[in-house]
Amino acid sequence: MMGKGGRSITWIAGGAALAALYAAVIRPWHRHWGASSAEAYRLLPGDDLVGEPRLVTTHALTIQAPPPAVWPWLAQLGQGRGGFYTYTWLENLMGLDMRNADRVLAEYQDIAAGDLVPQTPGGFGLTVAMAEPERLLVLHGDTRDGRSDIVPIAGPRDFANVSWGFYLFPEGKGATRLVERWRADYNPTLWNRVFYPWIMEPGAFLLQRGMLLGIKQRAEAH
Repeated sequence: MMGKGGRSITWIAGGAALAALYAAVIRPWHRHWGASSAEAYRLLPGDDLVGEPRLVTTHALTIQAPPPAVWPWLAQLGQGRGGFYTYTWLENLMGLDMRNADRVLAEYQDIAAGDLVPQTPGGFGLTVAMAEPERLLVLHGDTRDGRSDIVPIAGPRDFANVSWGFYLFPEGKGATRLVERWRADYNPTLWNRVFYPWIMEPGAFLLQRGMLLGIKQRAEAH
């Protein structure tokens, strides 16, 4: 029979193998889900908002609808607005009181730089840094600019600088390539080195993928 020490070694070895698999295969896949190499490494407007990111993800998909049909769903993003078109059951487990619109909401179409896109009922969210209708929407938050409620931080001495961009590229006959990019910088404490790449990043991917598919479904249906 295997003793406690042997079982511990087995658990440690199994955990190390899973961690290695995630780092070598799963993480590279979800960081660039749907994106070509050119899209993943292309310089995009707003990248300079987080000039030296510790984390970068780029996701993309093709929508069988032209950019003017996709843009309204981006313009109304936000809690208390059009939602984020992803898994409301999961978001609401976190107390976000999220509702996803299945129609274009005219009252939320005039989005502009300086507007806040809320992510929670309490007003936490990201500020619009760039908005060009039918072309791009870039959100940004930096705790060092005096608005520490913009993005979550782990401790009073931590900082986080985050940009979240959405880009529409015409493709073929009436189609759109939607590219979504997330960039983040933070102080490299031991906790942050674990939290951002191993907890926040895969969790964010789950919701971001659901959001992109939700936008695709709505734009193509309308």
